[in-house]
Amino acid sequence: QVQLVESGGGTVQAGGSLRLSCAASGRTFRSYGWFRQAPGKERESVAAISWSGGSTSYADSVKGRFTISRDNAKNTVYLQMNSLKPEDTAVYYCAAATFSYGSTLVESRYDYWGQGTQVTVSS
Repeated sequence: QVQLVESGGGTVQAGGSLRLSCAASGRTFRSYGWFRQAPGKERESVAAISWSGGSTSYADSVKGRFTISRDNAKNTVYLQMNSLKPEDTAVYYCAAATFSYGSTLVESRYDYWGQGTQVTVSS
């Protein structure tokens, strides 16, 4: 059974940091992505990483603040979030692609999704 389980969400003050983790089980995935959905808004891409980790992509809103990484030995992908802002408040979802799409931010490329983890940034 394929599962993606996110962890690491929580509440932090503006300027703080959080590290999200997403542990995959059931199969090996090529590309991973992080997406988020704020209340009343559509889900948006945040970051993505290729199979080797050599290619990463970021939404303009998080460039320079967030870093995506992966540990293939542990089937885990991470999202280090620094300098958090109140507008980063959202449910964050991990997504995984069975085919290799590099570090695509295209949501439709991803086959499996986690249940989401809440990130709240207070001002």
